Amino acid sequence: MLKTTAKRDLGALLAATFLSWMGQRITAIALPLVALAQTGDVWTTGLVAGAAGLPLLTSGWWAGGLRHRISDGGALAVVQVGQALGLLIVPVAALFGAISAVHLGLCGLLSGAAAALAGPARQALTADVADRLGPGAAARALAWQDLAHRASMVLAPPLAAAAVAATGPVPLLWCEAAGLTIAAVITLPVRPSRRPRKTDAPVRIRAVLRRHRELRRVFVMSGVGGAVWFAFVLGLAVLGAQTGRPGVLIAAGMAGYGLGSVAGAVAAPVLSTRLPPVRTAAFSWIVLGLAFVAIAAVDGSPVLIAVLAAAGGLAMPIGIAVVNALISFRTTGPERQAAFAAESIVHDGAATLGMLAGGAVIGAAGARPTLVVAGLLQIGVALALGGWFPHRPRRSDEGGLGGRGQNAGPRRSDEGGLGGRGQNAGPRRSDEGGLGGRGQNAGPRRSDDGGLGGRGQDAGHAGRPQCLQDVGLRVAHGEGTAVP
Repeated sequence: MLKTTAKRDLGALLAATFLSWMGQRITAIALPLVALAQTGDVWTTGLVAGAAGLPLLTSGWWAGGLRHRISDGGALAVVQVGQALGLLIVPVAALFGAISAVHLGLCGLLSGAAAALAGPARQALTADVADRLGPGAAARALAWQDLAHRASMVLAPPLAAAAVAATGPVPLLWCEAAGLTIAAVITLPVRPSRRPRKTDAPVRIRAVLRRHRELRRVFVMSGVGGAVWFAFVLGLAVLGAQTGRPGVLIAAGMAGYGLGSVAGAVAAPVLSTRLPPVRTAAFSWIVLGLAFVAIAAVDGSPVLIAVLAAAGGLAMPIGIAVVNALISFRTTGPERQAAFAAESIVHDGAATLGMLAGGAVIGAAGARPTLVVAGLLQIGVALALGGWFPHRPRRSDEGGLGGRGQNAGPRRSDEGGLGGRGQNAGPRRSDEGGLGGRGQNAGPRRSDDGGLGGRGQDAGHAGRPQCLQDVGLRVAHGEGTAVP
């Protein structure tokens, strides 16, 4: 019965994710057209997107207490209804023929604030519900959620273009509000595995980043990738206009990237728990960086650009999936919510700032040099933070897939990876255990943050409780689940 309810709730959350993202992508096409038609001012076309980005960029300061309260489907539904009401400001004003910059800015602020709360809450609730299905289920569920998100990248633009041609852009805004309302109704009955206690305090994002070194590393890589994303989007648009093919190169690049990312997202649920998370995330950013450099080097062929963009798109969902798996293994409850919020703020906030400054950068440096520098920057940061270079004396930051060799000496691991220890391993102090058990004949161990799985035979005394066998969840934190 428990697993049946969990599967039903997961289905509801995945459907709500797809509806929400379809609506957001359709609105991204319709709103600029409505703004231009109603106001006649080109500068208003980006006002909603700019205003929507402000709540996200500042959510680290204002959203902590509210985020702590969004712990079940009912609270998430309220936020989604609020997002729908914010979006309705523009179509309602259009009925009276009186859309102004104030309406557009208010629409962006309200819907952006709701989206900043709803996104991380939906991810955390998805992982929490999937925990009922056993070890690794949360990572796989988050990968399927990302697939629903990426499917909207491919499906929404052609549907929106056809709808605009048939009915105009205003009806699309009503459709998104209706879609968000349906998503709210779907998520209403979803219940978490554990309700927050009254004694639970909201966890600050800074506390999560201080505690989890490996999350800091992958978030920095994600932030750099988000900040230079403009080089691909704006760079191809400018390059196409400069070569007499306006819209052709960016269409080829986005189509290739979208199809590649969908293919990668299909494989991600299988791979998300099988790969070392930090190095896999770094590898995905290296592939995307190489794609940027190669796109700048080709002669502007739409086919080559589409193929190269597809290669970058193929790698990214796998990198994102292992990061989400890392969050689901390392955190729980409010800490998990704060970790997903940090991921969103860092990447999406950096992307917003990059898009704001990107036009000026490309205007000063040119599209091709900007693509090259953006690609090399992603590669350099990924090489620096991916844990590729061994330390002496040995200190492992990422255990990866598998265990330690035989007769290994003392070791302190900040990131156990997805695997156990080998036989006859010496004493070990682990700040964060990985997914899996310990080997045989393991010596005494002190763990501040246990992973998923039990200990092997003949193990010494442990400083934490065993795995929660009744529901197959992760081991409780020795320091407590100081939830962010």
